[in-house]
Amino acid sequence: MLTNEKKTLILGATPDPSRYAYLAANRLVRTGHPIVNVGIKKGEVAGVAIEKAETVHDDIDTITLYVGPQNQPPLYDYILATNPKRIIFNPGTENPELRRMARERGIETLSACTLVMLSTGEY
Repeated sequence: MLTNEKKTLILGATPDPSRYAYLAANRLVRTGHPIVNVGIKKGEVAGVAIEKAETVHDDIDTITLYVGPQNQPPLYDYILATNPKRIIFNPGTENPELRRMARERGIETLSACTLVMLSTGEY
């Protein structure tokens, strides 16, 4: 078990094994990071149920985004209310508006790939 666990909210979680969000959830759990799955699909990933973007979790280190920028605006309030230490914009989720809003609140933002960060030990 890692001593540096980072509780991670996967925004755009899906039970579809062909999706990167699914792979990231499983890899995070395997490497000792607790996860919260948030998405619109029903089901579970890595043994954790997928919930809707309603309950604000106040103990999140990282939000890793798997929602395209065109679908992010309705989630802004939820993301910012969660107040994570950092937000990872995975490829295809980059959004200058959300990045600016997060930085104004002191939230670190990264344009990176969660899977690559996990595999290189940079997570």
